[in-house]
Amino acid sequence: MALYTTYFNETHNQVRLTARKFVDQHIKPFINDWEEAGTFPRELYLKAGEAGLLGIDHPEEFGGSGPDIFMKIAASEELMRAGSGGLVASLGSLDIGLPPVENWGSDEMKSRIAPAVISGEKIMALAITEPSGGSDVANLKTRAVDMGDHYLVNGSKTFITSGVRADYYTVAVRTGGEGFGGVSLLLVEKGMPGFTVGQPLKKMGWWASDTAELFFQDVKVPKSNLIGMENGGFFVIMSNFQKERLNLAVMANMTAQLALEESLKYVQQRTAFGKPLAKMQVIRHKLADMATELEASREFTYRVAAQISDGIPAIREVSMAKNFATQVSDKLTYEAVQIFGGMGFMRESLVERLYRDNRILSIGGGTHEIMNEIIAKQLGL
Repeated sequence: MALYTTYFNETHNQVRLTARKFVDQHIKPFINDWEEAGTFPRELYLKAGEAGLLGIDHPEEFGGSGPDIFMKIAASEELMRAGSGGLVASLGSLDIGLPPVENWGSDEMKSRIAPAVISGEKIMALAITEPSGGSDVANLKTRAVDMGDHYLVNGSKTFITSGVRADYYTVAVRTGGEGFGGVSLLLVEKGMPGFTVGQPLKKMGWWASDTAELFFQDVKVPKSNLIGMENGGFFVIMSNFQKERLNLAVMANMTAQLALEESLKYVQQRTAFGKPLAKMQVIRHKLADMATELEASREFTYRVAAQISDGIPAIREVSMAKNFATQVSDKLTYEAVQIFGGMGFMRESLVERLYRDNRILSIGGGTHEIMNEIIAKQLGL
């Protein structure tokens, strides 16, 4: 994989090496067991925090390295080389749960929450999706009633990454009327009376990811835990989505990259009809197409990241990048399993896991269909 000097500088490349060593030492030797167990040790957060990986693209005042999108991409790409999208998603749940606090929380909230999460001492999750709907954020049902000095929260959330283990949750609630104008964000903390967490959810892929349902029954949340303005949460959520969707595009590209690399190795080793698969034109051309589409997707994703880094609105472009990257990863993971044949259907093959893990990428952070609707609106339709 080429590293483009127009996007990555020497500091970024050093971070890449740090992340690679972290994966080789702390994740790869254990990842197969963690996948089968459906979890990984909580201490990995602390190790990642000590290595400086959790603080990338987070404010320096809280222990982060400061805003740097391409440093984040470099680290994310190397973490994905662990071969487990679920582990990467859970380890990185602070990247979607913490920014609303960092950008819109009170000074007290920021100083109390952010340093502990960035160090890996505490875990943070974002809780938006509900059983009644995922992408339709404007119509969420969990309600927070103003009781004077606190809100009384009732409702539920589902498919929450880091849902079981999190200490802090950035929770979308309805404080006002119907529609996007009645949505707010609250910081809910583990241990609040009436707040309970369900058992880990069993999923098609992302086995190592901690994913859970959350239940709120008359949970008293102090007014001081309001993130941003009351009824102003929808804007915060939408602005948060831009980097989440970019990160999902990066994950998709790396899922495709690993599928391609595994395929390239396999066709050199596997023989059929007296010659290596690599000598068969149908396989060679398939791999050529796979490499071409991946290169186009990755370059577009980097271009969109540069646009966001420069402070240029990229609502349309990041939606395009996510859709294109996930379409490419859909194809490459499918083709990788096809190239591997029966071995590609076995759990001992990385391509089998990549195929399963890939499926969530065009759903999470806004479905493919929702992305197309956003793109259409940006086109004036």
